[in-house]
Amino acid sequence: MRSTSQNGLRLVWVYPDLLSTYGDQGNVLVVERRARQRGLDVSRLDVRSDQQIPTSGDIYLIGGGEDRPQRLAAERLMRDGGLNRAIANGAIVFSVCAGYQILGHEFVNDLGQRQQGLGMLDVISTRGESARCVGDVLADIDDPLGLPPLTGFENHQGVTHLGPTARPFARVRYGNGNGTGDGYEGAYKDTVFGTYMHGPVMARNPHIADHLLKLALDVNGLPPVDDQWYEALRNERIAAATAQPA
Repeated sequence: MRSTSQNGLRLVWVYPDLLSTYGDQGNVLVVERRARQRGLDVSRLDVRSDQQIPTSGDIYLIGGGEDRPQRLAAERLMRDGGLNRAIANGAIVFSVCAGYQILGHEFVNDLGQRQQGLGMLDVISTRGESARCVGDVLADIDDPLGLPPLTGFENHQGVTHLGPTARPFARVRYGNGNGTGDGYEGAYKDTVFGTYMHGPVMARNPHIADHLLKLALDVNGLPPVDDQWYEALRNERIAAATAQPA
């Protein structure tokens, strides 16, 4: 992992003008706040879709979006190439919903066409033919990550299939996840993560934000912070997920 000591920790919020539905901008706010609470030197850059993606970031966050903005974002990220180069340099990427699909090999765009993704995750997304996946989700995060259960809100028609080199980010207890019926939610490989969870997911799951910070800093632990507000929100939403009809 690259060193962050000279310029501090660098957060990049990718295309807020296109990919920022359901409060997903809260993810970068939570990561930034939890870094500052620990006295870390952190800078944040919001990169609009008419700007180049910097390759010197440590953590890149991508939100969800409607179908047309998703297509435009994918086209511009493909032309730019900066995000791929950043990952090659050791950066961490966390993506949500439309952003998650963009990181895969392909997805179905607003024109009903299969569109090439960035190929950072070994996943393919299609358009689901059954009911839209909407509601609170509770899932168990993949064991090697060592994180508490995942809570989030899903709202998507996409169905995402994992290839052999992608691991499921979590396994669903309540909700739909990737929509394939196999119980998987999201995907990850090395330092690239994708999920369908809104909420925003970092506010509901601050331990994920801390995990990204630990990866960026190449440390095994972080000083504790006050999680009382986060835990109250987590408990409320976990209760909401378990109260849903089966």
